[in-house]
Amino acid sequence: MKKIIILLAFVFSLSSCHSQEKKAEKVIPKYKISKTDAQWKSELTPEQYDVLRKKGTEASFSGEYWNHFEKGYYACAACKNPLFTSDAKFNSECGWPSFDQAIKGSVIYKTDSTFGMQRTEVMCANCGGHLGHVFDDGPAETTGKRFCTNSVSILFIPKK
Repeated sequence: MKKIIILLAFVFSLSSCHSQEKKAEKVIPKYKISKTDAQWKSELTPEQYDVLRKKGTEASFSGEYWNHFEKGYYACAACKNPLFTSDAKFNSECGWPSFDQAIKGSVIYKTDSTFGMQRTEVMCANCGGHLGHVFDDGPAETTGKRFCTNSVSILFIPKK
C-alpha cells in the first residue's frame, strides 16, 4: 500500500509540474525586445509607461502628434521600431494621430473587448507596446482603415 501511495504521489507531481509549464508558456509573450516591468518603468515617462505597458489612453487633442503633418516616419516610443510613414497620416478630426496603414510587419493585432466594446488593439510587433486601436472608418479612397494612435506611444523621426 505504501508503494502505491508513493507511486501515485510521484505521478501527480509530474502531471502538476507539466501543466504549470504549459500555463507559463501561454502567458509570457515572445517579442524581439522583452524587458521587466522595472526596466520599462525606468526607461519610459510615466505617461508612456501607462499607455505602452498598461494599455492606457491619452486624452484626445492633448498629444504632440494629433495635428502634426511633417514628412518623416513614426516609430515606437519604447523600442524605436518604425511603425507608420507620414504619407499614411491623415486628419481624422478625432484628436489622436491617425494613419490609414502601418508599415508592413511593424504591428500586431489583438481582439480587445474591454469596456463592453469589440475593438482591435494595435501593438508594436517588436516590443508588444500598446499603440491604440484600428477601426474601419478611415479614408475610403485609400485603405478604409483608421489606426487611432496615442501620441505618447510614438516618436516622430523627420525626413533627412
